[in-house]
Amino acid sequence: MSIRDNILQVRSNIAAACRDAGRAVEEITLVGASKMNDSAACREAIAAGIDALGENRVQEMTQKLQENAYAGVPLHFIGHLQRNKVKQVVGKVALIQSVGSLELLEAIEKEAAKQDLVQDILLEVNIGEEAAKSGFFAKELLDAAKQSTACSHIRVLGLMAIPPAESDRDTNIQYFQKVRALYVDINEKVFHNKLECLSMGMSGDYADAIRCGATMVRVGTAIFGTRNYTL
Repeated sequence: MSIRDNILQVRSNIAAACRDAGRAVEEITLVGASKMNDSAACREAIAAGIDALGENRVQEMTQKLQENAYAGVPLHFIGHLQRNKVKQVVGKVALIQSVGSLELLEAIEKEAAKQDLVQDILLEVNIGEEAAKSGFFAKELLDAAKQSTACSHIRVLGLMAIPPAESDRDTNIQYFQKVRALYVDINEKVFHNKLECLSMGMSGDYADAIRCGATMVRVGTAIFGTRNYTL
């Protein structure tokens, strides 16, 4: 199937999940996770109506920016961002989805101030409390949210989370529900109910994430096909 066909199928699945949850399909932003796919694939996804594209790797993103791969849709950075690469991302993307430490928050604030802009971000939640994964633990999130409000060159739009890869479907759903509860909590306590983005769900679980309240899903393989990690 082509990228266009795949996007149509994903859209159909999103619509079904929205019906199950009593939600409007317009509430959902579909981000094409275009890691390890070339500029031509990005352009094909844009032509097929993808809402946004998301990159995991700074070097790959930079190369594709030079090739004008993302023209016509917002670009998100969705992977782990090292502090020494912040200056290559701030101001280049519409949204940084993966801000999971106070140190990274501070680095983005400093770079955004240098560029005299406000960078939109999501706070990343390490909902499974995995030692090898970045993100705020649930117990840390409220304080992190409060500290983010002191950053005049950052705007928090919501939360992002990735459940542990080894979790079964029922456990994943529980994680999604916990992140949704955290989102509601900090939205009320810190952000005056102005948050608008809950980014959860990838190719294997985006329908469940939508049923649990996600407003944004990051879909790679189901759109672009299986990645070739040997390249």
